[in-house]
Amino acid sequence: MKAENQVAIHPLAQFAGTLQWSQVPAAVQRKAEDLWVDWFGSVLAGQNARPVHSIARFALSQGPAQGPCEVIGQSATTSPMMAALANAAAAHVAEQDDVHNGSVFHPAAVVFPPALAVAQSLGASGAQLMAACVAGYEVGIRVGEFLGRSHYKIFHTTGTAGTLAAAAAVGNLLGLTPAQMQHALGSAGTQAAGLWEFLRTAADSKQLHTAHAASAGLMAAYLAQDGFTGAQDIFTGPQGLAAGMSTDANPARLTDGLGTRWATAETSFKWHASCRHTHPAADALLQVMQRDGVQIGDIAQVICHVHQGAIDVLGPVTSPATVHQSKFSMGTVLALAARFGHAGLTEFDEQYLAADTVALRNKVTMALDPEVDAAYPQRWIGKVTVQTTDGRTLHGRVDEPKGDPGNTLSRQEITDKALRLAAYGSQVPAAQVQQAVQQLWQVAQWPRVARLLA
Repeated sequence: MKAENQVAIHPLAQFAGTLQWSQVPAAVQRKAEDLWVDWFGSVLAGQNARPVHSIARFALSQGPAQGPCEVIGQSATTSPMMAALANAAAAHVAEQDDVHNGSVFHPAAVVFPPALAVAQSLGASGAQLMAACVAGYEVGIRVGEFLGRSHYKIFHTTGTAGTLAAAAAVGNLLGLTPAQMQHALGSAGTQAAGLWEFLRTAADSKQLHTAHAASAGLMAAYLAQDGFTGAQDIFTGPQGLAAGMSTDANPARLTDGLGTRWATAETSFKWHASCRHTHPAADALLQVMQRDGVQIGDIAQVICHVHQGAIDVLGPVTSPATVHQSKFSMGTVLALAARFGHAGLTEFDEQYLAADTVALRNKVTMALDPEVDAAYPQRWIGKVTVQTTDGRTLHGRVDEPKGDPGNTLSRQEITDKALRLAAYGSQVPAAQVQQAVQQLWQVAQWPRVARLLA
């Protein structure tokens, strides 16, 4: 076995361990700030969800009663690890956090919580925080792309790749050397976890996945700083991630354009409050209704032409029993979008089992489409065929759902979304949230990262 000093440093470890904010192109810096504000709204939206309360109670029972890090939306403070645990759980419950199409990965939920907690603990600057978060995005997205479609069929990539993304972000803040970063990634990779089975019974595991990824990645980075060693070929070793979690892993994706292709800028915002696999079809159905004047009562059948990943994740959800499970029901999402023009948080809460929703839900089916499947995951095309009660056959197609980089949200839309999410799920006064959001836009100028909600 090679001695440690003979082991080649993986380019991802080199990149994550040395990235500085000044090296990030201006356009990517602005996108990172957009993602940061968007994430803040999702945390507040999920703050009062029952599974989040469970994880937050656990975190606060295990951590110090007072610490340098905030549990967002609460008066409580605690240690970095426990704050990361609680905030990461909250970030992923409302189904409004960002997503990178090519990796089918939700970076914000697992990158910002541990990075924020560590930055608050260290007294890091806003620029240091944001550089670390870009490092986390770039690593996590590339790991998700590397693991491929076969991985996502069984594993929740946000839980698996997210553990390495969190380690990269925290490791950057801690100033790990590239060699230490490699150890951190090894320790993170051996903890990577998250299975889709929870969807079948509407279990709470999705919040556990992000909480675990954020906290385990944080631990991996701190351990590496202390000299703890991790697997040196966690990606392609004979018993590494590819061997255990994928049948189509592509190591080239780990370093594709590293430092020139900024995957952070490719990340999409979520407009509907549901699984991203439902968004393309929902937008395509809305297109048909608006273009052809179709009303709810005119719809006899909707066929969603989808990629295999949508069938794998959404297919098991045939009769949703909870609000969260309904966000993984293609029929429910399209029914709410058709009824209200969008599938928002309030619509899910109040209408997911309404008679009109269920009636339309039962008219929606999915069919594998070769074109859509071939384009996925780099492109998420939305195609629907609508049969009307008067015998018409109408077709809708959306090449970039709202929120994708080519159909993105403006900063005003991001601000409005964050305020709307905060009002939905938090007891924080609106004026306080508005003030916080205004300050969040200036994060790169902060001399020191303090509490987001004073």
